[in-house]
Amino acid sequence: MSYIRENFLLTNKTAEKLYMNYAKDTPIFDYHCHLPEKQILENKQFNDVFEIWLAGDHYKWRLMRNYGVDEEFITGKSTSNKEKFTAYCKTLGTAFGNPLYHWSQVELKEFFNCEIEINESNADLIWDWCNEYIAVNKITPQKLIEQSNVSHLFTTNEVFDDLSTFEEIAKKDYKFKVIPAFRADKIMNIEAEKYNEFVDKLGEVKNLSVLEEKIEERLNAFIKVGTTAADVALQSVYPVYERNEACAVFEKRRKGEQITEKESEVFKGYLTYFLFKLYAKYNIATELHIGAMRNNNSVMLAKLGLDTGFDSIAEDNSIKYMSRLFDKLNMEGALPKTIVFNLNPKMNSEIMTLIGCFQSGEARGKLQYGPAWWFLDNKVGMERHLEDLTATGHIGAFVGMLTDSRSFLSYPRHHYFRRILCNYFGGMMERGEMTSDIKFVGKVVEDICYNNSIKYLNM
Repeated sequence: MSYIRENFLLTNKTAEKLYMNYAKDTPIFDYHCHLPEKQILENKQFNDVFEIWLAGDHYKWRLMRNYGVDEEFITGKSTSNKEKFTAYCKTLGTAFGNPLYHWSQVELKEFFNCEIEINESNADLIWDWCNEYIAVNKITPQKLIEQSNVSHLFTTNEVFDDLSTFEEIAKKDYKFKVIPAFRADKIMNIEAEKYNEFVDKLGEVKNLSVLEEKIEERLNAFIKVGTTAADVALQSVYPVYERNEACAVFEKRRKGEQITEKESEVFKGYLTYFLFKLYAKYNIATELHIGAMRNNNSVMLAKLGLDTGFDSIAEDNSIKYMSRLFDKLNMEGALPKTIVFNLNPKMNSEIMTLIGCFQSGEARGKLQYGPAWWFLDNKVGMERHLEDLTATGHIGAFVGMLTDSRSFLSYPRHHYFRRILCNYFGGMMERGEMTSDIKFVGKVVEDICYNNSIKYLNM
């Protein structure tokens, strides 16, 4: 039997009441994920548990590498799905304290009605159980999302992506909405080898003025299919350079010339500013992700490509430039609603206190300190996040959790967070550190889990 119980992560009776009565059945709004919209539209039945559980999930791949599993049993083509699944079960058996140790066991219970403890000796039994469950219940992406009580999910789509899939999904009789979040990272990352290929997808772009026009045109196309959020991912925030400097860098790159690291910084600094102003113009909430040092392993990047588990936490402290960016935009009346996702826990309080300088009555928590993300998306990271948020911000305005995942089984992460949130409040209530009015606190829990994000993102 699994160690997962009804009171999992809930260490007191008040926490249990908060979770069971207010958090557990509240719908999920997943306002940032990487689920493939075409797979949602096709809605094909999965063939086996590997396809749902391990394919494309670099969180799990990374854990396997840490355990010394050969790459052939992670992403290799010479091994079967079952062999890879078995290797993961073996890895997970001793991964105590890692969030995947919890998430995977919860996923097994929630989606396959299976409470067998995950380890190497049980791998064959779990494989057979799950595959039979998939066949009998005809498990598809739609069923998994609806079973998870998801009302809305925002995928992450590049500026040049085809939006017809979202139009087709909207015609389906699904109980949830699928909406693209606008992302211009491939147009931002001017140093990338294929940069000009990406720009060419927007049409004939001779100079920065045309590029800006094309980006705005595409944003309007996204808005027509329901977009209310945009995503910006940077290792660090850069100074806002003059437009003429960015023009020169862009034209140089469009000629096929290589650019320096400084020139890349110039372009990114200006384009970040341009995008923020554009998002403010159209009332698009901006999700700023900072602090990831990407593609550290050049050998594996060449072998497997992007987003395969070789990123890490950066040491860059861009709080000064973030302050200057926000201040410049604010003076121009062009600072959009912004959620700052931080990957370096050393920066928690710095970011919290900075965003407190730019709040206004335009929205409750106009600038948000986003939930614990990626390498902080674990029990320790979430607890520290809540402590820093409550100490220097306002928890009642918080927009809550997301999955940031490519897996259709990732929705228990919301409940992982909800249990930690309820345990945090429950502990303070039982220690006499806050109100004991459980109905009042329960409403705050519901707001954090769902209502605040729905209002913030204009749903």
